[in-house]
This record gives sequence, structure tokens and C-alpha cells, in this order.
Amino acid sequence: QVELVESGGGSVQAGGSLRLSCSANGAVTTLCLGWFRQAPGKEREGIASIYHDDGSTYYLDSVKGRFTISQDNAKNSLYLQMSSLTPEDSAMYYCAAYVPSYGVKGRYCLLAEYIVNYWGQGTLVNVSS
Repeated sequence: QVELVESGGGSVQAGGSLRLSCSANGAVTTLCLGWFRQAPGKEREGIASIYHDDGSTYYLDSVKGRFTISQDNAKNSLYLQMSSLTPEDSAMYYCAAYVPSYGVKGRYCLLAEYIVNYWGQGTLVNVSS
């Protein structure tokens, strides 16, 4: 069992930055940890993930170069540093943990809602123009 608790959401003006945190309690060593978001009227989408064991990272194209996912293994914490925020980034952001997928190049963290095993309760990010 894994428990995930997010923090750090809030309101920010366009162009600003926010850092989200997720405290992960439980057996996460061999799991992917990720950030998903859901805007009103839209489906939940995966935006960034990290394979806990080796730190490999994966990003949705629309956030590459603006968002950075990281982890602190000693603190069992996951972070999402967001910069150059736009109103389109406004959403509920969720921390997630799930089993990695396997392909011809080996193990990777797919950014897909359907494979998530554990969800946090979410933290709201609002970006005003």
C-alpha cells in the first residue's frame, strides 16, 4: 500500500512559478512516481514521471523545458517545479504511483491514467492572466 499526499498548489500569475511536493509513504522503490493533472471539463493527463529506482524522467511534450520532476529518496518525496506558467496549466494536480511498463528498450514510466495504482488527493493550481 502506498499513501501519497500533495502540497504546494496555489494561485500564481502567468509567467510565474510554483513547486509542488508529494510525500510518498510505502514501498515505492520499484515504482514510477508521477504527476497528473485534470482541468475542468478535460480528461486527466500525465505530465511528468520518474522511475524511483534510477531517476529516469519522462515528460509530456507541452511541459518539457518548463516543468522539472525530481525526487528526494531520503525524504520519500516527489517534486514538480513548474515555471513559465500559463492559464492553460490551471488544473488539479495529482501525485501518482504505479508499476513501470516494459518495452523493447526496457523499463519506462508510461504517462497514462489507466495504469496508475495509487493516487494522492490532489492540489489545485490556478494561473491567472
